[in-house]
Amino acid sequence: MIKSHANIIIIVGFILLVIGLLLRYTNLLNNIGRLPGDILIKKENTTFYMPLTTMILLSIIVSLIMRFFKK
Repeated sequence: MIKSHANIIIIVGFILLVIGLLLRYTNLLNNIGRLPGDILIKKENTTFYMPLTTMILLSIIVSLIMRFFKK
């Protein structure tokens, strides 16, 4: 049982490493945080930014990942 958990941790770590390298050396997430629906309000000396669409998208992705590992 411990061996299977160790294998899962190694596989997840490798996947995260590959994703991290892809994100670092490519511009895949260059526009993240500037999606349509993100709120940006600039006044004279005040800026308010709420990445609403980005938060919803990340929530959906994390939910799908959690559902995948739960089964």
